Amino acid sequence: MGWTIPAAADTVVKIGHAGPLTGSAAQSGKDDERGVQLAINELNARKLVIGGQPVRFELVSVDDQGDPKVGVNVAQKLVDQGVAAVIGHYNSGVSIPAARIYNDAHVVMMTGASSNPELTRLGFPYVYRLATNDNVMGGRMADYSANVLHAQRVAVIDDRTAYGAGVADVFAKTAKRDGLSVVAREYSTDKSTDFKAILTRIKAENPEVVFYGGYYAQAATLARQMKDLGINAALVGGDGICSPEFSKLSNGVLDNHMFCAQGGAPLDSLPQGKPFRAKFKSTFGADVDTYAPAFYAATLVVADAMQKTGSTSPEVYAKALRQQSFTSILGPVKFDDQGDWIDAPVTIYKLSGGNLMPVSAQ
Repeated sequence: MGWTIPAAADTVVKIGHAGPLTGSAAQSGKDDERGVQLAINELNARKLVIGGQPVRFELVSVDDQGDPKVGVNVAQKLVDQGVAAVIGHYNSGVSIPAARIYNDAHVVMMTGASSNPELTRLGFPYVYRLATNDNVMGGRMADYSANVLHAQRVAVIDDRTAYGAGVADVFAKTAKRDGLSVVAREYSTDKSTDFKAILTRIKAENPEVVFYGGYYAQAATLARQMKDLGINAALVGGDGICSPEFSKLSNGVLDNHMFCAQGGAPLDSLPQGKPFRAKFKSTFGADVDTYAPAFYAATLVVADAMQKTGSTSPEVYAKALRQQSFTSILGPVKFDDQGDWIDAPVTIYKLSGGNLMPVSAQ
C-alpha cells in the first residue's frame, strides 16, 4: 500500500500595521495600510520559502486613532497576536510610546512616516525609521523660506504633538540661523478647528510666511481662516501637511501659496513609481496619498531581511536590518546604528492647480 506525503502547510507570518484608521488623519492611516497590503499580496504571489519553510504573510491591521494611549494598547495587542513585525505607526506621538512595547517583546517596528528624532534616540535595537526625520524637514523648509521665498518675517504655529512641536522647533531654530525674524510663536492642538484668535495676533505682525507644525486636516482649516482674515502669507510645513487631501479640504484657497517638505523622492521620478501608482489604483480603487510607498517598501525590506537570514524570528532577522543594505522602490536603504535611514532623501512640494508639484529634491 503506497503512502502519500502530505504537502507541507505554509507557515503563516503575521505582519502588523498600526495607524489612524479613524479620525482626522484616517486618510493617511488607510493609505499606509494599503501600502502594507499591496506588499503582502506581492510577497504571497512569489510563494517565498524562508529557512526551508514555505511561508504565507498575513496582515493584522489595528486602529491607533492617532492617540498615544490607544497606540500602546494596540501595540500590546499586536505583540500578543504574535506578529513578526509591525509596519507603523504614522504619528510620532504614537510611535514613541509604542516603540517600547515592541522593543521589550523583541518585535521589529518599522515606521514609514514618524519623523520626530526622539523615536530613534530611544536606542531601541528593534525600532527603524524608513522616513526622513524632522531635523532635515524643518531645517529644509526654513532654508527654502529664506532663500527661495525671500521671507524676512515668519510666524510659527504648532499643534503640541510630538511631531508638530518637533518640526516647528527645528524650523524656528533654523530660521533664526538663516537671519529670519520669528515674529510670533503660537500653539494649538491636533483637534483645533478655530485658529481665528491665533491668526489675529499673527496678522498684526505681518509675516510673509506662516509655518504650521501639525497635520493636513487642521492645516486646511488654518488655510481657509488665513484667507478669511486677509493674511497674504505663504503657508509652509513638514510632511504632516504634505497630502493631496490638503487642497480638497482647504478648497484650494492657498494655491501657489502652500509649500511642504516630504521624505523621499517624488514617486513618479522613481523607476518603479508609475507602475506602483497604477497597481495601487487597480488594487484599491484609490490613489496613492502620501506614505503608502514607504509602508510598502518597509514591508518588503523586512521580508528581504527574513530571506537573507533564513528566519522569520525578529531576534534573528533584525541583525540583517542593522548590518545589510536593501534595494527598495524608494532607492537604496541602509540603516545607521540607531535605526535611521542613512541619507534619507527629502523633496519640497508646492501646491499648484490642486496638486502637490515637486520644486526641489535632494
